[in-house]
Amino acid sequence: MPRLIVVIASTRPGRVGPAVGKWFFDFAKNHAKFEIELVDLAEVNLPLIDEPAHPRLQQYEHDHTKQWSATVAAGDAFVFVTPEYNFGPPPSLINALDYLFNEWACKPVGFVSYGGVSGGLRSVQMTKLTVTALKMMPLPEAVVIPFFSKLVNDEQLFVPTELIEKSATVMLDELLRWAEALKVLR
Repeated sequence: MPRLIVVIASTRPGRVGPAVGKWFFDFAKNHAKFEIELVDLAEVNLPLIDEPAHPRLQQYEHDHTKQWSATVAAGDAFVFVTPEYNFGPPPSLINALDYLFNEWACKPVGFVSYGGVSGGLRSVQMTKLTVTALKMMPLPEAVVIPFFSKLVNDEQLFVPTELIEKSATVMLDELLRWAEALKVLR
């Protein structure tokens, strides 16, 4: 069974990322076609990239990089749960991507984005440039959540609409196809 790593990208206090990420993690578990791990970049707590050698050399000196490398290398597919900050991705996501190179290659990535009227789409579009340079396959199928705050209840749980759930199923099915197809390249 392919391993899907769901990454909560936002690290700032007061973020809604954990609520959306937990919902998607549970939804993906019920999809039952992946072994799933939930990773919160706030807990990973990577400093701004501090490795002296280029990541493609994999000559990591710091334990936090070695641990991050092992986590990413174990994944067959990824979903980034990301907000939009100033028309772009959160710096924590770009930093986490830039730490590594080979570990990302030939793996599909889907996006669960949230924000205001755009639902985080501009963040995803900018992140797709980076993941493509890392030789990942960004999927066009995505989960887009506009006006996300209206979908967070009093208990701070994310409550999706039927359309959001349908888009999650479509994206997970495509991630599975791509993870299996790209396996031969890894």
